[in-house]
Amino acid sequence: MHELSITQSIVDAVCERAAGRPVRTVSVRVGMLTAVVPDSMRFCFDLTTAGTVAEGAALEIEQPPGTARCRACSKDFTLADLVLLCPCGSADVEITSGQELQIISMRVG
Repeated sequence: MHELSITQSIVDAVCERAAGRPVRTVSVRVGMLTAVVPDSMRFCFDLTTAGTVAEGAALEIEQPPGTARCRACSKDFTLADLVLLCPCGSADVEITSGQELQIISMRVG
């Protein structure tokens, strides 16, 4: 369960940035191609925030879809999963989104 270590890193960064102020909301962007399960991340968030300034904070997860561009036919397309294959049949693709893993914002106070 890599969600635990990812979520712990997020909580550590948020708590450091909060500088002792209570955290109310944390917003993250987790691309569909990261293989992070949102429900698992929420569960881990509740565990890792216990006893911190972020305890009780809400976790908002934005999940941008995976997209890619085919180098063979120059078509942009959506990736439903980690199978990197263009509708034209080419596997020569460049991922353009869906691998994001970012803290977008936090609300304190």
